[in-house]
Amino acid sequence: MVFRLVLGCTTVGRQVVEQIPERTGDDSDRLHVVTENESVVEALRDESIPARAGDPTDPSMIANIERPDVIFIGSDRTDVNRVALERARDRFPMASIVAYLGGNATESDRRVFENLADHVADATDAMVSHIIDGVARPSAGAAIGLRKHLTAIDGRLGVFMHDNPDPDAIASAVTLVDIAAEVGVDADACYFGDISHQENRAMVNLLDLDLRNLSPDDSLEEYEAFALVDHSRPGVNDQLPEDLHVDIVIDHHPPRGPVPGEFVDLREQAGATSTVMTDYLTRFRLEPRESTATALLYGIRIDTNDFSREVSPADFEAASILWPHVDVSLLEQIEQPTIEGEILETIARAIKNRIQHDSVAVASVGQINNRDALPQAADQLLAMNGIESTLVFGFKDEMAFLSARSRGSDVDLGETLRDAFERIGSAGGHAGMAGAQLEVGILASADDEDEVESIVSVVEEVITNRFLEAIDTQPGSSVGAYSQTSQWLFDIEEGETEGPPTADDGKQRGEESQ
Repeated sequence: MVFRLVLGCTTVGRQVVEQIPERTGDDSDRLHVVTENESVVEALRDESIPARAGDPTDPSMIANIERPDVIFIGSDRTDVNRVALERARDRFPMASIVAYLGGNATESDRRVFENLADHVADATDAMVSHIIDGVARPSAGAAIGLRKHLTAIDGRLGVFMHDNPDPDAIASAVTLVDIAAEVGVDADACYFGDISHQENRAMVNLLDLDLRNLSPDDSLEEYEAFALVDHSRPGVNDQLPEDLHVDIVIDHHPPRGPVPGEFVDLREQAGATSTVMTDYLTRFRLEPRESTATALLYGIRIDTNDFSREVSPADFEAASILWPHVDVSLLEQIEQPTIEGEILETIARAIKNRIQHDSVAVASVGQINNRDALPQAADQLLAMNGIESTLVFGFKDEMAFLSARSRGSDVDLGETLRDAFERIGSAGGHAGMAGAQLEVGILASADDEDEVESIVSVVEEVITNRFLEAIDTQPGSSVGAYSQTSQWLFDIEEGETEGPPTADDGKQRGEESQ
């Protein structure tokens, strides 16, 4: 439920008030109007809108009102709106305020409005629908909801990134910790796995970001509440219990299935979760710390490939908000770290081993120690002439790790990888950038190198074929082969089969199933 307080209700304000219930569509929301015009008060009451007559600039008129979530300053007069704004901001410092500037604003008035209001409607562009968007738009409501859920937490908040977090997840987590601290909630930015990508390590170390690395055996009992950032489901690409009660979810990836959480904000139109978190900083009227602003800008740049992939107007707006607070010298150091020889070797193997199918390149790099080399190799393949989509994968600790990249607007890699691999592992991401993890525990049961090589060869072929089939969008072309091979991946771990099917066997069974 959202409580909206309207101070001043004349020409523009009257139309806004009458349309708010229809635009928000939530019967549980509350609305209260204070205006000097008694005839307006009577008319609103006839329409079952709570209103009372009074001077909207009089502090006594709002002294006993419980804290509103959104305040609209809606008189036609600039001087009245300015005083009402100043007193409303002083009385309700955490409220989201939309103020109509009126028709006779001076430069001094404009400065006051821009400093105190979250959204200013100018007389030149004050169409009713424009103002209503400010009063009732989703991002304003999201900030109200987040504040409510944070202030309701009685204890410590665990803010969890996905496993082996990237810059967007790291920046988003530390930002939510900062916001929680502002409302009096202690929180930790937590992750499972490793931060092994050299640029990501440089980001954490140079910005001195306070992160907590957990192992699956660590207790979570110290946390009263849990938040997920840059992913949306516990137990999927993190090592939290699948049935964990989640309080807050903030993400920009399209969900694959129901998203648990008391407060959920999924903004698929944003190019990065860091963009969403920047909007929250603005809504909470918080100036970002230098390290947080630098991390957020880097997170946006990485997820949008320097504003060239799946970028939205919100990403550019967030960057402009962050830029004055960014440490440019540290940002340059983060972007140009020393590249380890092992990563260069992985990239070289990807180039050497690549298989090209039209504009798609797929490469297995075999055994890896550093899984963060995979997205870098995928990016390098994408830079080759004629390549529009890439998949690079490798094996580590009985797991196959996959990283995909695309520059084509007609390809959604997140959906492609989920369709191809979710039945035998976890997969996700968005159109231009995605990843997957497949358990290949059978590698541990192999007796010698020849047997390992044989198993790896078949798994490589399965991964390659499934990806190419999914990206070519040929429904049912190899369902049989996929189902049979995925079942073999499970059966052999249970000792129910003696060895892998051959590539020809898989193909033949796939044809028979059609």
